[in-house]
Amino acid sequence: MNIHRRNPAGKPSWLALCLAWAVLSTAGCATSPPPTLDQITAALSAPDRSEADKANDARRKARDMLAFIDVRPGMRAMDVNAGAGYTAEMLARIVGANGRVIAHNTPQYMETMSKGRFEERVKAYSGKNLSLSVQSYETLLPPDAAKGALDLVTFMFNYHDLGWIGADRARLNRAVFEALKPGGYYVLADHSGRPGTGISEAKSLHRIEEAFLRKEVEAAGFKLVAEGNFLRNPADPRDQSVFKPAQPNDEFVLKFQKP
Repeated sequence: MNIHRRNPAGKPSWLALCLAWAVLSTAGCATSPPPTLDQITAALSAPDRSEADKANDARRKARDMLAFIDVRPGMRAMDVNAGAGYTAEMLARIVGANGRVIAHNTPQYMETMSKGRFEERVKAYSGKNLSLSVQSYETLLPPDAAKGALDLVTFMFNYHDLGWIGADRARLNRAVFEALKPGGYYVLADHSGRPGTGISEAKSLHRIEEAFLRKEVEAAGFKLVAEGNFLRNPADPRDQSVFKPAQPNDEFVLKFQKP
């Protein structure tokens, strides 16, 4: 596993960064056709995946999500706020040996929420195409990384948290835009908030208004190209915390493209 983080003196490990990104920049181009649903199912059913991940697949509708994302063999991708790496590992299994996936976490997240779980995941994962970048939300990539190198960036169910932690969302979205090659995709999923609530209920209910998120991402230069409805639930009144639902949460998935 490659880990890009700053040392106690606050300076990046330049050799580690350069080597990791040299490998990334020379990875195969994403010219392969999209995997079939059978191929996605086979990847999700791999015997070395944990039972916890497989259980999570049902709730997240992982097969539908991967098909919607359209991740392909050979792609170079990043999963923002990857946490313990559930989504990042799935992407890595699809992009294969000729692709690369960077799991991004902030230093604060590594110390609080992740608590070594990502490192444990990588030890159990047999592939060599998954690495970790520990950077701020506004930076994302190691400081010497070539911009415009990624085919895909995902941000799963945590964009709303940027509101209450005070992250600069405009800078983050711009950093994603710059990290992607022209034609690259930015896919976000989150818990739906009610119209007019914006990001005001991000901490109390962990929800965000879909139109609000879309407006912020488009302001960075992205164009909305697809909407995934497989996690929708019109019966959700969207006025309760997503952690205590009386019914499945209403959730949206949006795919943006860099022109």
